[in-house]
Amino acid sequence: MDEVGGGLGAGPGDAVYSSWLEVSASHLRHNVAAFRALESSGPTPRALGAVLKGNAYGHGLAQVLPLVHAGVDVLYFIAPQDALTVRAHEAAHGLPARQVVVLGAVAPQEAVVLARQGIDVVVADRSWADAVPSLRAAKLTRPLRVHVHIDTGLGREGFTLDQLPRETAFLADAPDVFEPVGVLSHFANTEDVTEQAYALAQLDAFETALGHLTAQLKPAKPLQRHIAASAAALVLPRARYEAARVGISLYGLWPSPETRLSARLVLGELPVLKPVLSWRCRSQVVKWLPAGAYVGYGCTYRCPEPTRIAVLPVGYYDGYPRLASGKAHVLVNGRRCAVLGRVMMNHLMVDVTRATSDERPVTATLLGRDGEESVSAESLSGWAQTIHYELVTRLGAHLRRVVVE
Repeated sequence: MDEVGGGLGAGPGDAVYSSWLEVSASHLRHNVAAFRALESSGPTPRALGAVLKGNAYGHGLAQVLPLVHAGVDVLYFIAPQDALTVRAHEAAHGLPARQVVVLGAVAPQEAVVLARQGIDVVVADRSWADAVPSLRAAKLTRPLRVHVHIDTGLGREGFTLDQLPRETAFLADAPDVFEPVGVLSHFANTEDVTEQAYALAQLDAFETALGHLTAQLKPAKPLQRHIAASAAALVLPRARYEAARVGISLYGLWPSPETRLSARLVLGELPVLKPVLSWRCRSQVVKWLPAGAYVGYGCTYRCPEPTRIAVLPVGYYDGYPRLASGKAHVLVNGRRCAVLGRVMMNHLMVDVTRATSDERPVTATLLGRDGEESVSAESLSGWAQTIHYELVTRLGAHLRRVVVE
């Protein structure tokens, strides 16, 4: 496990990295435990799934996978190559195989590899019938485990009720190739509202589709049902079924203010979610600018008085949003410091006049806590007129990610 020593004034291990992300192992474990308790609250314990798509929501797949592997039952991905890293990790460390599900598109050649690794895929349209010849030619020792995707109202991938059972007949016709083990769908707007009539209609459609599929496919075991992502797992107990796919909230972020309000009403006691990610940056330059000096491209900011600025070697290339220019702040020595002028590709400038008394280097917190102050992903995404989902998943893959307790 990598660790950052020396407090906020020190870099992550060596001094090569001027900007780095910290992934809190203890906060991640706390969030897993919070959802484990939620999923165990009913008469039948349900599987807890962790969604690790988008480089683990920007937190770093290589860092997050070892931390959650033992604590969850299912691991969900979009890309087949990411799913395969789980089997490599398990083989390298002698770990038991977890259920792994690829939610995204899979080519026939990839399906062969996934089948051999015992990784589940999602069948969302009839094009999968075209994969039957290549799967048969591969002489698999076991069929490909598949989850049938139902479009209950998102209008994205999946079979509509009108397409069942006609469009899924190929699954029943190729039991040597496909082993149906699950059925899934996605909600359209559980995060955006406190009134869930549309979501309940989706659940009705989901259960109708399940009846059609069960009658048609006659699976050896009841199909594993999963539709609840973070928001529904919190506010729609009916939607929990056999497994939950927890994404954004696994990393300590609420899906939306509406979800937080609804969770308080539904659960009575609001779960505590702890943000897992912090972003630090060591200054490149700290210097005084005279009153009247301009800062940055376009001369959009002019110092009204002598101002001590810190130049941070981080910008929109790294994922710091340009739309936050002139609105955001960072933390230095526990004080809020305004971002001055435009965010640049590789730099941003901040006012540290009242945060430090000299021109020695400083360490800024772009996301996370410093003393009594904090900058949340919700705040930074709000300044950038976007959502925290986009903010964290667009953090540069090149940034060093270190695990801290």
